[in-house]
Amino acid sequence: MITKYGYNVVGTVSAITIGGSVLVWQFIEWQGLKVALLVVFLGVLLFTLNFFRDPERVTPKGENLVIAPADGKVVQVVETRDDEYLNDEAVRVSIFMSPLDVHVNRYPISGTVGYYRYIPGEYMVAFDEKSSLHNERTHVGIENGKLKILFKQIAGFVARRIVAEVREGATVVAGERFGMIRFGSRVDILVPRTAELRIRLGDRTIAGETIVAVVV
Repeated sequence: MITKYGYNVVGTVSAITIGGSVLVWQFIEWQGLKVALLVVFLGVLLFTLNFFRDPERVTPKGENLVIAPADGKVVQVVETRDDEYLNDEAVRVSIFMSPLDVHVNRYPISGTVGYYRYIPGEYMVAFDEKSSLHNERTHVGIENGKLKILFKQIAGFVARRIVAEVREGATVVAGERFGMIRFGSRVDILVPRTAELRIRLGDRTIAGETIVAVVV
């Protein structure tokens, strides 16, 4: 299954692959070069299809569960303080998505979107500590009767397009798709410091399925 956020890119790459392959087949006489170019076209198409894949997920139920918003590797678990939305002590979990990971993002909890902010910025490598302060990013705050969290989509060095179908006041469901970041990026999620973390540094997460924390 291909995500709707990638239809235009997949369509463009498919057209270029087909058109380019036809031209190569007709006008390139040297067999070695012909094969090499066809392999390149096919490789680019396969990479694009793989990047924009969007598998179905089964999300655990529970109002006090915080679910991973992204596929990837946990590269930071840091105690901090958030004065933007939580207004409290917090733990920040940073998940790095490589170009080979699924890049569709999902809501980490069910509730109401109480805060949304888009911030234009730079394109430092996503695993750099300073990227959460300087890179292009979105900040989304959600709360329900049990908990309140803030998470951030952060563009990376290669990623140049954040997609976020989010609006303040909307009612959302944990595990529901809301956007993606194209071509390598990071998602930070801030939970109350009292939360019980269920992941550790170096763990891999699956968006919509992995339990990041339980808030008690």
